[in-house]
Amino acid sequence: MAELLPIKILDAHAGGAPTRLVLAGGPDLGAGPLADRVKVFQARHDAYRRAIVGEPRGSQALVGALLVEPHDKSCQFGVIFFNHAGLLGLCGQGIIGTVVALAHLGRIQPGPVKLDTPAGPVSAQLGAGGEVTFESVPAYRREKELPLYLPGVGDVNVDLAFGGNWFCVIEQHDQRLALDNLQQLTDYCARIRQAVSDSGFPEVDHVALFGPGTQPGVNSRNFVLGPGSAYDRSPSGTGTSARLACLAADGQVAAGTEWVQEGILGSVIRAKYRKQGDKIIPSITGTAYVIGEGTLLVDPADPFAWGMA
Repeated sequence: MAELLPIKILDAHAGGAPTRLVLAGGPDLGAGPLADRVKVFQARHDAYRRAIVGEPRGSQALVGALLVEPHDKSCQFGVIFFNHAGLLGLCGQGIIGTVVALAHLGRIQPGPVKLDTPAGPVSAQLGAGGEVTFESVPAYRREKELPLYLPGVGDVNVDLAFGGNWFCVIEQHDQRLALDNLQQLTDYCARIRQAVSDSGFPEVDHVALFGPGTQPGVNSRNFVLGPGSAYDRSPSGTGTSARLACLAADGQVAAGTEWVQEGILGSVIRAKYRKQGDKIIPSITGTAYVIGEGTLLVDPADPFAWGMA
């Protein structure tokens, strides 16, 4: 019998969105900047991504977080995020889940912690009650009211903004943001994403629809479609950062003002920002819970050892 390859993991969820932290057994990506290590991961070790988050061990909703040595010397840990569709520059719910998971392992105590990511360093604060606040990478709007045409729908104006990942942000739409409307929302956002790509912006791989909040004290509800066909179960930290960049550019939300964002499941995060030149630095606060730990086993004799393509 062939020797099994073990991959040690710890699972958590933030706002219903699952994160799988890879503690040991992942690929060796070298010691360069994390943006370079992502390229190595994608070019040489993509089978690990499929094995860790893909079926039969994972699902489209699962985000992987490979714990690595940081390149930035001001950071205590490095982390590379990925999902069923590919590598991610950053993941807000993944940051929150990673910090809570590190605390569960005893590697950090309440207080500050800094994580190196492919999108840049992220400063976080673990509260005594387990709440996590992180200050994300600079966010900004690139395009305002970019006109798109969708057959059967008509004209749609969208903003394009960066919040750690590239987002198409839509406030004016006719979609109902409800759990019993997921298929329609997914189809609509997939068509929007293709239209944005056809308009010359193929790097924009997330689509976020925003509407009124459904709970007291909540500013907005959203539906976010990430790369591939999986929707974000959480309110999306990077999506909220992109939305804040648009709101700040339009003078609708002042620096330091709290914005409470509700996701499609009803979970919430709190956000605010400070100015940095013509960009903003978002601050996101949320919670996460550890839900499992164990070891994945890769059997060379298994036809689906490295996941299902």
